[in-house]
Amino acid sequence: QAQLKEHGGGSVQTGDSLSLSCVDSGRSTADYGMAWFRQAPGKLREFVGGITWRGGATMYADFVRGRFTMSRDAAKDTVYLQLNSLKPDDTAVYSCARARAGFIGPGIDHYGAWGPGTQVTVSS
Repeated sequence: QAQLKEHGGGSVQTGDSLSLSCVDSGRSTADYGMAWFRQAPGKLREFVGGITWRGGATMYADFVRGRFTMSRDAAKDTVYLQLNSLKPDDTAVYSCARARAGFIGPGIDHYGAWGPGTQVTVSS
C-alpha cells in the first residue's frame, strides 16, 4: 500500500513555476526527514532538498541556488516543493522520500519509503 504520493507535476516553459506536493499517509508522531529527489532520463537519481517534520530544518542541493523551496504542513501530512525559474535541465521525475530518522541529506540509503514520482517537463 503506497504511503507517499506526489502531486503537481506538469509541462511548463523556461522561467515558469510549479508547485509539487507529497502526502505522507503513513506519517507517525516521530520526527524524521522528508526529501525530494529527481531523476532525468539516462541519469542517476539526485537529491533536490530535505526537510524535517518537527523543526522544519531544510537542506538543498547546490544546483537549487535559491530557485526551489521546501515547506511542510503537519496538519495535512504534506510536504511541498516550490519550483521557480525552471530550466530545461530541471526536466525529470520528482519523487518524495521518507527517511528512517531525522536525516535530510542526499544519501539514498537513509530513505525507506518512496512515492511513485511526478513528471516535470520544462521546454525552452
